This record gives sequence, structure tokens and C-alpha cells, in this order.
Amino acid sequence: MSEDGTEDRVNENGENGEGGRTGGGGMGSASGGPVRVLVVDDQELIREGIASLLGIQPGLTVVGTARDGEDAVRRALALEPDVILMDVRMPGVDGVEAVTILRRRMPRCRIVMLTTFDDEEYIVQALAAGAAGYLLKDLPAADLADAVRLANAGVTQLDSSVMGRLASMLARADRSAPVPAEGGQAGEDEGGGGVLTGREIEVLRLVAGGSTNREIASRLFLSEGTVKNHISRILGRLGLRDRTQAAIYARDHGLL
Repeated sequence: MSEDGTEDRVNENGENGEGGRTGGGGMGSASGGPVRVLVVDDQELIREGIASLLGIQPGLTVVGTARDGEDAVRRALALEPDVILMDVRMPGVDGVEAVTILRRRMPRCRIVMLTTFDDEEYIVQALAAGAAGYLLKDLPAADLADAVRLANAGVTQLDSSVMGRLASMLARADRSAPVPAEGGQAGEDEGGGGVLTGREIEVLRLVAGGSTNREIASRLFLSEGTVKNHISRILGRLGLRDRTQAAIYARDHGLL
């Protein structure tokens, strides 16, 4: 086991050593060997459990694990996996931010979100960042192994509940009924566009309550960079200049 808690060893050619967990034959990577998998989750028990389950599945090799998005980027660049199973909510660099970085630096790597959260905003952000799928953690081991093989083959997969969320979101969009910032009627108001997502409303409430970006990130399990992006979108959509105006807007529209 390496110093950072992963169980892989990489030789000088970048291939997985005897510390990796490998199953038997089956659909392999483009190089002809087993599909190389990196498992990313901030909870050690879940992370190691998924790695152990996949390690005995045919055609898969778990080359390592990572505890957060920053660790995932570092491990992925070193290990060059074919597929990464990425949690969404993690401290520091979250899953969506890690996907954005890795898709830019490792465009051939397929990244599948594996999480307990089917929040619409997470789904949209992950897919927009370039994730090759969005699955929930209640999958049986054999189905998860199949999902990894399909991701490696270029097939994008969505959990059935995720599909339902997306369908509902599209239906609402067709009806032109997005979530209004003030919790009342949708549409424009004196503050600008006036339409925010549910997560943006959460962030706005915390900003208005005096929370710093770091405190908001910790409260909502986001990275500080993601929080900054949310705040920028909030200010832009509402036509506001700064956090003070955002706090006033939240007070005037009953969000406190």
C-alpha cells in the first residue's frame, strides 16, 4: 500500500504492478489488456469496497484509488486509467471540477460519475463537464462492472432515476417554468432576470447570511471554485454588482 492510501504499484513503464486488483478475461482496453480503472471517493470504506468488488470482475484491473478530486487528477495522470469512477460531492476539489480538469488533460479517459446524489444540477454540471455517464451507488457489482466496460467502449450511461430527473427538467423547460429566485412567480423583475436554480438559491441564502466562500463550500460539499462560479452566475442573472446587493435582494425577496 502506498503512502497516500492506495493499493497500487506502478512500474517504470506505467503499467499496474502486483498491488493492483485484476479480474479474469473479458472486454479489455484499447491496448488489448484489461480495462484499467481508478476509483475516486472521499469515504475510504466505500472507495475500497468498490475497488475490491471490481477487482474480481472479468476484464477489469483496479489500478488505484483516490480520496478527492485533487488526488484523482494526480493519480490519473500517473496511472493513465481507461475509466475513472468519480464521486460527485467531495471536499476540496469536487467531482465535477475534477472531470473538467481531466477531460482537458486526458481526453481519451472515460469518466463515469458514481454517487448517491441524483440532484439535477449535479447531473447537468457533470455531463456538461464531459462525464461519460452518471450512475448511482446502489448498482450490483456485476452491473457496475458492465458499466465500466461499456464506458470504455464509448457508451454513455445514465441511471434510470437520472433519466427521470432529466426528463422532468426538460418538461419544465418546455413549459417555461424555471425556478424563480424569490420562490414566487417566474419571470423577470426589477433585479434582472430573477431566475435561479435550486442550488443557486441555496448559495444566495448563505451569502446573504454572511457566509464566506469557504464556509459555503464546506456546508454544501462543493469546491471554493464552484461556489465562486455560482456567485458569479447569481450576480449576472440578477443584475447585481456585489455580495451586499445580493444580500439585499435575498432579504427583499423573502429568502432569509
